[in-house]
Amino acid sequence: MDLALIILGLILIVVGIIGCIVPGLPGPFSAWLGLLLTVLSKPIPDDWTMIGIAFVATLIVSVLDYFIPAIGTKKFGGSKYGIYGSVIGLIIGIFAPIPGGILIGPFVGAFVGEYIKNHDTTQSLKAAFGAFIGFLTSTGMQLILSLIFASLYFWMIYNNWSAIKTAIF
Repeated sequence: MDLALIILGLILIVVGIIGCIVPGLPGPFSAWLGLLLTVLSKPIPDDWTMIGIAFVATLIVSVLDYFIPAIGTKKFGGSKYGIYGSVIGLIIGIFAPIPGGILIGPFVGAFVGEYIKNHDTTQSLKAAFGAFIGFLTSTGMQLILSLIFASLYFWMIYNNWSAIKTAIF
């Protein structure tokens, strides 16, 4: 059972890393579940403080994921129309059956929203670029967090390897 938890933990860590880039797969949350399952195995000492801190970090990054493209739009001079457009575009992009919809959605949404407001193509493109930069930033944050979780996983395995070998064999 312990080996199954450790292997499933590794699989969830990998899914979490891939999920940061591939839409439809939960990124940091999957990686956090991988940490949790690993800690639940007997050879790994319980570290509920680390699991709790990791969970809070996962929640924060997951919530910020929806707001950072809008913040990027605002930083690049976008109005509320551009911000709302980037959020709507992100949501549509997640569910759109087109390749790269999650990348294109915030960009197009911010552009359309900003263009509706002021009919200025240059300003609309600038706001859309801000939404795109915001999306890349949020994806980067998720990826970094998932890679930190992967590092914690391998650190736990490395530090408890003799206990794992004893429990498995």
